[in-house]
Amino acid sequence: MKLLLDENLSRRIVPLLEADFPGSSHVVLLGLERASDHDIWIYAQQNDFVIVTRDSDFSDMIALYGPPPKVVRFCRGNCRRVVVAEALIERREKILHALSDADRGLVEIL
Repeated sequence: MKLLLDENLSRRIVPLLEADFPGSSHVVLLGLERASDHDIWIYAQQNDFVIVTRDSDFSDMIALYGPPPKVVRFCRGNCRRVVVAEALIERREKILHALSDADRGLVEIL
């Protein structure tokens, strides 16, 4: 599973995820820093990414369009990038299992 981190998460998280989520990236690293949420959605869809974000915009898009792409919403307040990476890595199997359901498009990390 490749993760695409939204702008509201640090791009410095990507190297921390490489072993557990190979091929992951960040919107800035892909030149999408000025892209609309819709454009990021389409990019993720076309390139088989799961979007990871802090805000509800992509959650709303799941409700409107359905997957793919699928979304992981990180619901914790501001925290260090290591904490975000650890939370994703620790929940990797749960995320994979939840998103393997074709009808499920959203996982929230509380």
